[in-house]
Amino acid sequence: MHNADRVANSSKFLQGIDSYKKYKEDVNLVKKLGVNSYRLSLAWTRILPNGTLSGGVNQKGVDHYNKLINMLLKKGIKPFVTIFHFDLPQSLEEKYGGYLSHSFVEDLKDYSDFCFKTFGDRVKHWVTINEPKILSLFGYENGWAPPGRCSLPNMGCTRGGNSSTEPYIAAHNLILAHAAVYKLYKEKYQEKQEGEVGIALNINYYEPYDSESMEDRAAANRLLDFHLGWFAEPLVFGDYPKSMRELVKERLPKFSEKQKVMLKGAHDFLGINYYLSSYAQSAPNSQVGVIPHHRVDALALELDDKNGVRLGYPETGGYPNGLQKLLEFVKEKYQDPKIYICENGVKENEDSRPLEESLNDLYRITFLLRHLNAVNKARNASLLPDEREALKASPGYIYSSKDSPIKASTIYSTQFLGLNSNFGAWPVSKYGEDVIIGFVDSGIWLESKSFNDNGMSGIPSRWNGKESAKMVPNSTPHCAIRNLSGLGSLRRAYIR
Repeated sequence: MHNADRVANSSKFLQGIDSYKKYKEDVNLVKKLGVNSYRLSLAWTRILPNGTLSGGVNQKGVDHYNKLINMLLKKGIKPFVTIFHFDLPQSLEEKYGGYLSHSFVEDLKDYSDFCFKTFGDRVKHWVTINEPKILSLFGYENGWAPPGRCSLPNMGCTRGGNSSTEPYIAAHNLILAHAAVYKLYKEKYQEKQEGEVGIALNINYYEPYDSESMEDRAAANRLLDFHLGWFAEPLVFGDYPKSMRELVKERLPKFSEKQKVMLKGAHDFLGINYYLSSYAQSAPNSQVGVIPHHRVDALALELDDKNGVRLGYPETGGYPNGLQKLLEFVKEKYQDPKIYICENGVKENEDSRPLEESLNDLYRITFLLRHLNAVNKARNASLLPDEREALKASPGYIYSSKDSPIKASTIYSTQFLGLNSNFGAWPVSKYGEDVIIGFVDSGIWLESKSFNDNGMSGIPSRWNGKESAKMVPNSTPHCAIRNLSGLGSLRRAYIR
């Protein structure tokens, strides 16, 4: 944290957002926003200062998380808890080399056991590890993150390392650690606590640089294997993707037959962290003359732009179509798992604006709505014909929810069906004209001036006198938005 070369403006970050002291304000803001779930990460050393149970428990840290979880539940907000989010105790790094040792598997399991026992009576959604790919590549291939190990030229790593093998070893132990924690919960806690356990994977989608090129299309598939399949495939099928086994060869660790059995199906959900997509271009000679490592092992180049034009929307960033395609890909390839989008967002476009202008954040609103629309499209593609017809049958509310896998129906659907990027309008020809859309988990500040009356279609006059119209007495678009968005008006009792 004190490395001036790696922090903007050489900031020391001695104090961050200070959520430890301001958690009450944070929870009240979340409640005011109108969302129904809150993702938080436990700090390993705040609970176990020395990394192990034998090293003692910090009761103040445990008390803090109990107070936070209890307040969330009191406010009607479900805690979505990540157990391990980048913060390996330094004592374990010094003791056995962190993720490079199988000892990490047992220590993460012991720490998770304590968390399940202590918080699991109230927490029903658990992420074991956040972004194991980042831990593996940034920590051991290029050295950009702790422990800063690498052997690639010009990376400036001073702690040694082997960029050819260590990323794969670290990932191997992280995968086994996740599976061990999942097995522990399933056997010891799930029946009583009735929770679920998954993992959060960060992944770009990859478009072929030349959509007509078979080589570039194959390169895009290999990159998906090397970035998503690296972790997802063992947890669904019990082993690494075939392309990785063939290209990485002996540098890729092997799972024992017993481990394969433990790995297969070791998830209740897959968490997806999505921000960007890239072009994929075939590079059959990428390993020639360089130290072999993950970035070249797929025999493919990752490119941000084509002919100087970035993939996606230059004005807001991001590539929403990539999210839609990624969700469809995961559904098709990985046996239709339950999916939570655990992270998606965009950095501040202009951080020097006055506060009032920043709160009127059309930039981020547009980004979010475009990505919500992408989720809507992916979900709609999976509907059966009778489910689509059901949406047209009667007035109803399609609302978004982060943590309930209910199938689509007119009034109880938990997906983003019908949402369009035009600030809430829906294409009548596609979804039927008897569907109102409400945002619950969109993260949009409803009082923003950007959230205006121009986007939502009017309320059909034939609805007058029905329960739906009673909720929007003035029959105006903005009133519809206000009544449908996170203000308690989506309770089932209101819907007939």
